[in-house]
Amino acid sequence: MPPIAQPDASASGHPSPNQPFGARSLNRKQRLAVAAAAALTTAAGATTAAGVADIARFVVSGLALAALAALVGESIEQVGERFGAGPTGLMQSTLGNLPELFVALFALREGLTAVVRAALVGSVLGNVLLVLGAAFLSGGARHGPQRFRPEAPRMLVTLLTLAVGALLVPTLAAHLDTPAAHHAAAFSQASASILLAVYLISIPFWLQGGPEACVGATLPLARRGAAPRWPLTTSIGLLVAAGAASGAVSDWFVGSLTPATHSLGLSQAFTGLVVVAIASNAVENAAGIRFAWKARPDYAISTILNAPLQVALLLTPILVLTSPLIGPSQLTLVFPPLLVAALAVAIVVVTVVIYDGEYSWLEGVALVALYAIVAAAFWWG
Repeated sequence: MPPIAQPDASASGHPSPNQPFGARSLNRKQRLAVAAAAALTTAAGATTAAGVADIARFVVSGLALAALAALVGESIEQVGERFGAGPTGLMQSTLGNLPELFVALFALREGLTAVVRAALVGSVLGNVLLVLGAAFLSGGARHGPQRFRPEAPRMLVTLLTLAVGALLVPTLAAHLDTPAAHHAAAFSQASASILLAVYLISIPFWLQGGPEACVGATLPLARRGAAPRWPLTTSIGLLVAAGAASGAVSDWFVGSLTPATHSLGLSQAFTGLVVVAIASNAVENAAGIRFAWKARPDYAISTILNAPLQVALLLTPILVLTSPLIGPSQLTLVFPPLLVAALAVAIVVVTVVIYDGEYSWLEGVALVALYAIVAAAFWWG
């Protein structure tokens, strides 16, 4: 039997074990991403310290937040890849929304509960309509109709439907003036606790491989020979640095949010639904669009739908339960009816689109169009 040739590190995209810690363990695209995040974070800090115009601070800090969100997501994947798909999914669900969590916490501290509510809904809508629609459009236009295994997407949509129900019931109870309307805070905390319990119960599922296990894979396809695996010290170092920087940038972003949106004439609802939601997580989730572009629809859909599920089952309950300790007003699950209605319509449409296990570019156009209509409905407030 001939000896098995050892792969060359430079050819395979994986660093040599003797390769030192630092930038040489990253490829050119990854080094540019780290440099962009560092430069934008520095610029955000400089504009804040210099007291430049509110709009400039808002734009720069928003761009920095988007770059850091992408870096956090990449670092989590690099760390988790060493332990398999299950732990990676668990890490993504617990740490992947750090930038969005920081923004929400600082906004609650400033009493911007309307922005937080809109941002939470906007994160879900942005992924299930805008990002998923863009993925369908890019993949379908390039490769024609695409078929995928529907089991994992159906499971994800089922859990998203549960989350929508957790918003719909308290909202209806309040606006229909039922007896529960007089106990909105307690009802919201009870519902949030149930959502969090569902997340905790799902941890064994994540550890067994998560949605990727349903489609017969152990690691995301994009990792197979496409990019170097970072040394563990590099991965953890960048994750810690990006997480810490996200906290600082989130504070600057929220600090400039109110004066900048007043200057631009944007309502709090539109700012949270579109601007904050896109800045805090849309860049990270653009990976799903790349999967669709490369004709990997199973991974595209699983990646995109996992992000709003994390927001619904983990981030939202945490904010509801901790808000009494943070800000002047408590965050409840009583949302504006139009926000909840838009969310419900979006989930119904996505369920119909994915249930047959096939998508086309025209379905992508429909999803993006629905997102644009919802965003336009909140332009005036």
